[in-house]
This record gives sequence, structure tokens and C-alpha cells, in this order.
Amino acid sequence: MSDLFGANDPSAEPDALFEAPREPEPEDEPQIRRQPVAAGGADAPLAARMRPASLDEVVGQQHLLEPGAPLRRLVEGSGAASVVLYGPPGTGKTTLASLISGATGRRFEALSALSAGVKDVRAVIDLARRRLTHGEQTVLFIDEVHRFSKTQQDALLAAVENRIVLLVAATTENPSFSVVAPLLSRSLVLQLQPLGPDDIRALLERARTDARGLAGTVDIDDDALDHLVRLAGGDARRALTALEASADTALAVSGGDAAVIDLATVESSIDEAAVRYDRDGDQHFDVASAFIKSLRGSDVDAALHYLARMIVAGEDPRFIARRLMIQASEEVGMADPTALQTAVAASQVVQQVGMPEAQLALAQATIHIATAPKSGSVTAALGAAIADVKAGKAGPVPAHLRDGHYQGAQKLGNAIGYKFPHAHPDGVLAQQYAPDELVGVDYYEPTGRGVERELSARLPKLRRIVRGER
Repeated sequence: MSDLFGANDPSAEPDALFEAPREPEPEDEPQIRRQPVAAGGADAPLAARMRPASLDEVVGQQHLLEPGAPLRRLVEGSGAASVVLYGPPGTGKTTLASLISGATGRRFEALSALSAGVKDVRAVIDLARRRLTHGEQTVLFIDEVHRFSKTQQDALLAAVENRIVLLVAATTENPSFSVVAPLLSRSLVLQLQPLGPDDIRALLERARTDARGLAGTVDIDDDALDHLVRLAGGDARRALTALEASADTALAVSGGDAAVIDLATVESSIDEAAVRYDRDGDQHFDVASAFIKSLRGSDVDAALHYLARMIVAGEDPRFIARRLMIQASEEVGMADPTALQTAVAASQVVQQVGMPEAQLALAQATIHIATAPKSGSVTAALGAAIADVKAGKAGPVPAHLRDGHYQGAQKLGNAIGYKFPHAHPDGVLAQQYAPDELVGVDYYEPTGRGVERELSARLPKLRRIVRGER
């Protein structure tokens, strides 16, 4: 049995935690070091004051809050399953846990896996067991549950299974890897998404005008609001913290009269300059063009600068990854075939890991492509071949190359006389592959750079052998 329940104490019987509840005595009330859910008093941070008091105030997460959805039923008091809330910071995990506790008179206890000790968890479960005698259910919110050890998580199983507590566990890491399987099987796993720009914008405007927030004491212009939305990165808490800092600066400058938060106010308050970058306008195309041309020109430092501008401005990392994959073939090609592998790997990191970690893979691909030997031979070769096809140079496939895997193919002369290259000691032999009118046409012309240096010496020999010219 886990140390969480006092296994090192000979007098502690694990089953005693789950015996028939008894009436509590005043002196029995345990002293619990609870992780506070931030209070909403006048001196509390803006993010705490604006914590939603009802489902109507929750922004985002509509996929979990639709009518009849498990999370909505929990918040409305008709659900009884424990839940694991999985998602990035500032997406409402603590808020939703608090709303769940408020349904049908449940009691709320919050602990953080970063600071809670064995006695804290044991005391909360013991207190929850006693409350059941009065018909009160306890919601136990554990933040950063992935930081609990396997033994500590296992020790929660009986309390969850017997519904001594309704567990609401929050984690920023994939629970499939960070939460033990038995606890997962007893809980609903609900994934929260980063808040969208419109959600953050609505949240900031509510905080600016609501009596619990800034109560209309400041105005904010469009550029400043856009910058705050970008700085938030889908994190409601970060957005409100930045707004509060900017409002303090604006009020101090104005002396409390007609305070306006503009872009300069946000920049001076947050110590992060706004990047002038419109994802649908000239800046987007200008910076992307400069990025591409810096890669082509082998200026790795300039390429990294433009990559950083796109990342800081919130450019879609999938767009950057697509450009890198294109550049790997278009500008590097066969001079260094591994550049495309690096770019594809970076794209996979973007898809499977996400930002901000994926920015390192994008930087790695940028450095690889910028510093690689350059060759446009792939682009030129394909372009020439396509031009000939469009010009009508697409004669019949030579008979010996045609498909011979169906009945009657040989009667048509298909696949007769085909010579298998692997049967030759050199793995290459004389044989016509191109249509008659394209025999002897050269499309691919390797450069003398990088890997193509070797190809430029080998390719003429291959062509002479295949064309029977040796």
C-alpha cells in the first residue's frame, strides 16, 4: 500500500480510510494545506476576478459543453463520473472544476501535485468520507496530476471507484502516458483546446467593461487588442494578466482620466514589441518571400531572422513547414537529398508535437536548407519534361515495357523482350525506356555541387550504357 496512506505508520490500516463513516468530532477536522483557487476579491489578480461564475461566462471548449455532453452534465449536476481534464495552460481546467463543485451543493477541495504531501491528500479523502454522512459530496481537484507518482495515483483508486470523492484531475501532458491506466479507466478523459482569437478577444472586452474587472476605466484601441490576442497564444490567464499590466500603465500615465491602452502601452508593459505582420496582407508575403530568398541565397542568419519574425507574429507553423519542404526540393534537390528528409521531419514535428517545441525543428530545417549546397536541377528537369508532354511529345510506351500481367498480353506483344537489369552484373544494361521520339533527350543535368558532384560524373556513363553507346 502506498506511502500516500501512511504505509510507514504501523498503526495505519489502509482499509480504515474506506470503512463506514462516523460522525465527525470538532477536534477531528484535519488541517489541510489546500491549494487555493484564486479568490475574486478586489485585490485579487484580474484573471482571478474574472473567473467564470457560470457556464454562460465560459468561452471556448464548446465541443465539451454542448447540450448533453458529459462535461456539461457534470457542471449542471447530473453527471457523477470523475474526469481528467487534459489541455494547455489557461484553457479553463480550474474554472471547470470549480463549476463542477458548485453543482448540487458539492464541496470543493483543491490540491496541487507540486506541493501536496501525503498528509494533505489523506486528510482530504478522510474529510470527504465524513461529509458523505451528511449527504455532501466532495469534488477533489488535483492540478498537475501527472506529477503524482504512480503509487500516489494508485492510492486514489478506491476513493474514486467508491465515489468518496468526485475527482477532477488537470494535466498539461497526455494522460495516456502520465496517468496510470486504472485511474484513466475510472475517469472520463476530456481534452481542452487553446482558446481561439475570437474567444480571447471576447474575454478581454468583458474584463475591460465588467464590474469585476476594469469596469470601463480604460479604453483599448484595435492594434493593442490585436497584440494582446497574439501574446495570449490561446491562454486566457496570460491574456488577462497582460491586459491588467497594460491597464495599470495606461492609468498611471493618464492619472486615471481617459486612460487608453494603445500599442505602445502594451509594448512597454509586457516588454515584447509587436511584430508588424498581417497574415493576410503585404507583411505576410514580404516576409515569406524574404525567407525563401534567404534560403536560396544560403544566408542562414537572414533566414533565421525571417523565421523568427513569422514565429513571433503567430504565423501558422504548417505554412512554414510547407515552404521548407518545397525549398528542400526546389533549391537544394539532389545536391543534398537529406534536406528534404529534414524538412519532412520538421513538418511531422509540427503535426505531432505542436508549438512552441516544434519551432526548434523548423529552425533545424531552416539551417539545413540554408547551408546545404544548392541545385535547381530537379526543378529544371521536371519543367523540361512537362513542357515536352504538353507539346505533344508523348509517344507510345515501348512494347517491351508495357504491362504483361494479364491474360492475352503476350499476344499483343506486351512485355516481350524486356531485360531485367538486376540480372546484369552491373545492374544496368542497354535497353530503350523512352518513347521513340524522346530517345536521347536529356532532362536532368546535375550541377557540380554537393552530392551532384558525383552524379555529374556517373550520369554520362549510365546514359551511354542504357543507350548502347559504349
